[in-house]
Order: sequence, then C-alpha cells, then structure tokens
Amino acid sequence: MHAGMDPQILPVRNRKPLRLFAAVAAIAVAAIPLTALLAQERSASFTVMETGQGFESLQDAVDAIGDDRGSIAIAPGIYRQCAVQVSGDVSYLASTPGEAVFDGVACEGKAALVLRGRRAEVSGLVFENIAVSDYNGAGIRLEAGDLTVAQSWFRDSQQGILTASDPSSTLVVDRSTFSGLGTCEGSGGCAHSIYTGNYGLVRITNSRFERGMGGHYVKIRAGRADIASCSFDDSNGHETNYMIDLPEGASGQISNNWFVQGRDKENYSAFIAVAAEGSEHSSAGLVVVANDARFAPGVDRNSAFVADWSGEVTQIGENRLGRGLARYESR
Repeated sequence: MHAGMDPQILPVRNRKPLRLFAAVAAIAVAAIPLTALLAQERSASFTVMETGQGFESLQDAVDAIGDDRGSIAIAPGIYRQCAVQVSGDVSYLASTPGEAVFDGVACEGKAALVLRGRRAEVSGLVFENIAVSDYNGAGIRLEAGDLTVAQSWFRDSQQGILTASDPSSTLVVDRSTFSGLGTCEGSGGCAHSIYTGNYGLVRITNSRFERGMGGHYVKIRAGRADIASCSFDDSNGHETNYMIDLPEGASGQISNNWFVQGRDKENYSAFIAVAAEGSEHSSAGLVVVANDARFAPGVDRNSAFVADWSGEVTQIGENRLGRGLARYESR
C-alpha cells in the first residue's frame, strides 16, 4: 500500500489477486519508455522525443506531433498551462515522476489535459488546484480514445479524471493517487475523484483514493469495471458518498481492495452501489471478492458493503468486513 496510510488501519495481508490483474502494472506502462527519458539532454520544458524538438509550451509540443504518434518528455517544474489533444497518439511523460506539476489552469474550461485523439498515455505527472465555473475542473478530461495513466497524482481539484462516453475505448489507471477531490457545490450534481461515461472498459489498479471533498471516490458508467488492489481511505473525507458507484450497473471485478469509511458523510448507506440509477448494463457478471472493508476508528454505524438496485449481483465471494457492515443489501 501507499506511504502515508494510517498505521492503525492495515490492509489484509497475504491475499492473492485474481489472475486477471496479475500483469496490469506491466500492461499499463509497457508502452511508456521512461528509461529513455534519462538519456534525453533537456534544455526545454517539453521535448518531443522522436525529433528532439524543444518547446516552452505544452500545446506547441502536442501540435508538433499532430496526427502522428509521439512522446513528450516533461522536465521538472510547476507549469501554469494546459493543452488540448485533438488527434494522434501522444504520451505525456515526466522525466522525474512527481516533479512535473500542472497547477491551476484548465483549457476550454475543462482540464489541464483535454484529450480527444486516438490514444494518450500519462506517466509521472501531478495535477493540482484545477477549478472551473461549472465545478467540473479536472486534471484530465477524456473525451475520446484510449487512455493509460500510470504513477500520477491528482489533488485538491474538483475532479481527478472525467470522461465522456466512448464504448469502443479503454481507460486504464495504475499506481496513481487521488486526494482532496470531489465537490457537490454545483447545481448540475456532484464531482468525483474519477467519473467516467460509458467507456468500453475502465480498469483501476494499485491506486489510492483519500480525503474526498464530496461526491463519490469512483463513479463509473462503463459496461465493465475492474477495480483491484486499491485503497479507499475516507477517514479524513468531507461530506463524501460511496467509495465505488456503478450507477447503471456493470460486469467485471472489484477485488483485493481496502476500504475505510470515515465519519463525515453525506451518504453512508453503502460502500459499493450498483445500478442506483438504472440497469443500462447487466450486473450479473460482477464479482466482488477478497476485499477488506471497515469503519474508521471511533465510527459506530451500520452500512451495506454492496447495495444492489439491479438484483443481479450474486457473485460476492469472501470479503473481510468490519462490525456494522452488511455483506449485501438488495434495494
């Protein structure tokens, strides 16, 4: 688990992840040539690695790749700028993970990175303090295409990752941290740490969610959602809701995760909610197994680990649940 975890609350040890997730970390970063970054001699903030061209504007670097495939090496620094990718296949790679920070600027009133090309990869970047007038300010707004995010940080913004719908594409998030995100201030509904439209597959692994500021930690409208080996630490959350919300139902797996529900909740009725807004997707194939869930120390209440509006969730395996948690409730 990630550093900074409350030493009083530990995940279950010696759990074996399901085979589906055994190679996810390798898949998520296999196409990201991070070692090549070390060999790049950098005089510019943004370097297109294939050509060696340097830029001081991220947008200029993205435009230089255009409809082709290319990688942008991003030097350490705090960048108060943003970029829109309208085509192509672009990798955004921090030369030193955690030291390339995009702070407080959103393109098109949406996000630091607005992505609607064929594909994008993001590795080692930090997104912080993104806020816009409609309360949907995000580190990344994904509007079309595949996206892989690895070893990145999203903090103190209205949303971390927000997507449109693209049923033919995939979102993969691995080894990333989402902290201080979410809000229910806007009239259009709440913002969340990760909020996806109807993507073909959403896979989130080895990631940490903490200190939510409203809304849900993960809300997914995709037909398949795989969430594994993550931690959801709500002990310092503020007016938060569900840890995982699958509002239109979904198949997939929720496995080997660690959940702690905190005291300050807008809605504490469930940890995982399925089909609360309808059954657009079947939930008969959803497997929930090998998770650890409990309340934060000093919190004495009752809640459901899985609340199911579809009546289809039957594959709930062995999970370690704390006092006051019902294994399953049909709503």
